[in-house]
Amino acid sequence: MAGKRTTLTVRLRRLAAMLRELRESAQLSKEDVSARTGINVTTLYRIEMAQARPQRRTLGAMLDLYQVDDKMREEALSLLTDALKPGMSRPYEGAVSEVYANYINFEAEALSARQYQTSTVPGLLQTFEYAAAVIDTSMPRLDASVMESRAQARMDRAINLTKDDPLELWVVMDEAAIRRVVGGPATMAGQLDRLLDETKRKNVILQVLPFDAGAHPGMAGSFTLLDFKNPVDPELVYVESMSVHDLVEGHSEIRRFGVIFDQLRAMALSPRDSAKLITEARAAITQSATAQ
Repeated sequence: MAGKRTTLTVRLRRLAAMLRELRESAQLSKEDVSARTGINVTTLYRIEMAQARPQRRTLGAMLDLYQVDDKMREEALSLLTDALKPGMSRPYEGAVSEVYANYINFEAEALSARQYQTSTVPGLLQTFEYAAAVIDTSMPRLDASVMESRAQARMDRAINLTKDDPLELWVVMDEAAIRRVVGGPATMAGQLDRLLDETKRKNVILQVLPFDAGAHPGMAGSFTLLDFKNPVDPELVYVESMSVHDLVEGHSEIRRFGVIFDQLRAMALSPRDSAKLITEARAAITQSATAQ
């Protein structure tokens, strides 16, 4: 993961969308803009796709060509300034994938998250010991320093649930996530205690999808839907599976995952019954450990 890369933030994505809209409103192709500004077509593509931050002089040339007013120019330059600030993922960018780093930044500025987790406790709700045990199963095996950094990233993300304007989190998790003993009985018992504590927060809804619910539309993998405060920032879906980690945009995809989540929460236990099941799972783990 070495090497310089552009990590996405909400502001950079908003700036990219603004520049793309301004170009289209001016009825100019990327080739037209390149011919009249000298900016490489590939560079223009990457800027409009939020894959690169424009230099200030490059942004100025684009705004001049699009003949924007002073208010729009000020807004664009402000977005660029904010996009240059390090996101929440900065301390961990050497240890996590680019997609996950992007997700960390988006999550930090999201209004709400709707998450389905198929086999593990959601990262925002994990204890350090549980996170380390999960990450330790990575193939190939990770260096101890990388593993610790990844686990710490999950701990630091939890501030999103306790800050002044906290993330509204709605989680549906498969019963397997509370039954599978990860890291040993003591670690798992501590993790289930953490889950029970989190259910007391007003901004957290936690539901368990029981085994007896049968087949369901979330069996293909975990995902998270992020909504943002500013209506100009479109929703995102973060998709997770053994082979794929991706950020997905587009109305049809967002709607599809939204429908799936609605089906999953309808099939899951109520928050109260979910807390009861977690309590029972914790008691079973303690009893099993004592018997051994």
